[in-house]
Amino acid sequence: MKVQDIKEIAQRMNIPCGKLKKGELIRLIQSKEGNLACFDSGQSSQCGQGGCLWAEDCN
Repeated sequence: MKVQDIKEIAQRMNIPCGKLKKGELIRLIQSKEGNLACFDSGQSSQCGQGGCLWAEDCN
């Protein structure tokens, strides 16, 4: 997913984007959704969130 798409999702959720990097922004979105903020943490095989919107980009 492109950074601009992620920023649009964040804005809809009232999350300020500022100069956050892609991973930081995704983790904030995950937290706001009530999920583990585990994007790009190397735990994708263990997080248990297979239906996560970010799973395709995660490691």
